[in-house]
Amino acid sequence: MAQGAGGGLMPRVVVEKLAGLKLLDVRVPTTDGRELLLVRRTEAERDVALLLARLKLTLPPQPPPRISPSKAS
Repeated sequence: MAQGAGGGLMPRVVVEKLAGLKLLDVRVPTTDGRELLLVRRTEAERDVALLLARLKLTLPPQPPPRISPSKAS
């Protein structure tokens, strides 16, 4: 994988670079008792973006926000 498309990088280095991509959930409570959920990933650094391009991989688009139903009191 890495040697063919990764420009001669060792597989461990490829995994380390890709490990820099983070996924996080941002939860925002609303005034009416619901919760806004934003699932976000960090943008790839330039070197990671180049590596992804060489591996012919693309990151999926950011998912749309979700809002939970109001909690019954």
